[in-house]
Amino acid sequence: MKIYKDYSLLPYNTFGMDVKAARFVEYDSVEELTGFLAGHEDVFPCLHVGGGSNLLFTADYAGTVLHSAIKGREIVGETEDWVDIRVGAGEVWDDFVAYAVACGWYGAENLSLIPGEVGASAVQNIGAYGVEAKDLIRFVDTVCLETGCRRRFANEECCYSYRESVFKKELKGKYIVTHVTFRLGKRPAFRLDYGNIQAELGGAEPTLEGVRQAVIRIRRAKLPDPKLLGNGGSFFMNPVVPAEQFEALAQRFPDMPCYPVAGGRVKIPAGWLIDRCGWKGKSIGRAAVYERQALVLVNLGGASGKEILQLAQAVAHSVKDKFGVTIAPEVNII
Repeated sequence: MKIYKDYSLLPYNTFGMDVKAARFVEYDSVEELTGFLAGHEDVFPCLHVGGGSNLLFTADYAGTVLHSAIKGREIVGETEDWVDIRVGAGEVWDDFVAYAVACGWYGAENLSLIPGEVGASAVQNIGAYGVEAKDLIRFVDTVCLETGCRRRFANEECCYSYRESVFKKELKGKYIVTHVTFRLGKRPAFRLDYGNIQAELGGAEPTLEGVRQAVIRIRRAKLPDPKLLGNGGSFFMNPVVPAEQFEALAQRFPDMPCYPVAGGRVKIPAGWLIDRCGWKGKSIGRAAVYERQALVLVNLGGASGKEILQLAQAVAHSVKDKFGVTIAPEVNII
C-alpha cells in the first residue's frame, strides 16, 4: 500500500489539472483496502478515482483520495454460449476490451478505446455505439466505506440507466468497486447500426478485431489524445426529452438527429446542439470547445478547472436559450 501527503493528482485526471490531494492512498487488494479503512477513522472526506477521465478538479482536494491497483482477470463461469469473467477494478478498461476480443468473446468491442479503469465502468455505466456497460455486467463487488464490509450487487441492484447507476445517486460515495463480473458471448453478435461503424468497415465482413479497429479509428478521428490536449472525453450527456418536446423542436429544426429510447422519449445528440449554437472551436481563456467534436471541452494549456467550468456553463446556457433543452455534465466536477 502506498500512502502520500500533499500528492499531485496530475497523473489521475485527463484534463491535466495539477491539483493536490491532502492524502493519497493506493491499494492493490481488498484486504489492503479494508485494513486501511479499519485503521483510519479520518478517511472522510474521501474521493475514489480511477484513470480520472471523468473528473474535473476545480481546486485541491482537502481529504483522502483512494486509487485501486487491484488487477487480474478470472473466468468464473462458462458454457458453450457465454463466459463470465471477473475483473479487478484497477485494470485499464481498454486493456480488458482488447483481451476479450483476442479471446474471441463478443460484447465489449464497441466500447473500445474508452479511457479509464474497469471499476469506473460499473459506476459510470460507460457506453458507445449502441452498447453500455450494463449490457455486459452481471455483478459488482464492493467495499462499504463506512463499515469496511464487502457487498456484491447484482446488475438489477445497480439501477442502471443512461450514464447513471446507484453508485452515482443514492449510494454515491458509500461503496468502492473492487471487482466487476462481465458476461460475454461466444457466438457472433455485433451492434453495427449505431454511428458510422458500418461505413468505417467499408462493406467488409465484420469480425471482432475489425469492429474494434473501426471503433478505434472513429474515436481517434474525433477525440483528442489527452496526453496532447487535456480533456475528459464527452463533457455533456446527450439529453433525453419527451417525444412531444422533440416533435416541437423538429418542427423548428427538421435536420435535428434523434434516437428513440424507452418510455416514449427521445435522445438528442448534445454535440449537435452545441455545434448549432456555434461553439465548435470557440474558447474562453485557455479552455475551448474542440474543433472536431463539439461535445468535447479541452485544456489548451494551463487552463484551470474553473476556466473549464466557466466554458461549460456558457455552452449549457446557449443550448438552453436556443433549444429550451438542458444539457448536464457527464464529467464529475470536484
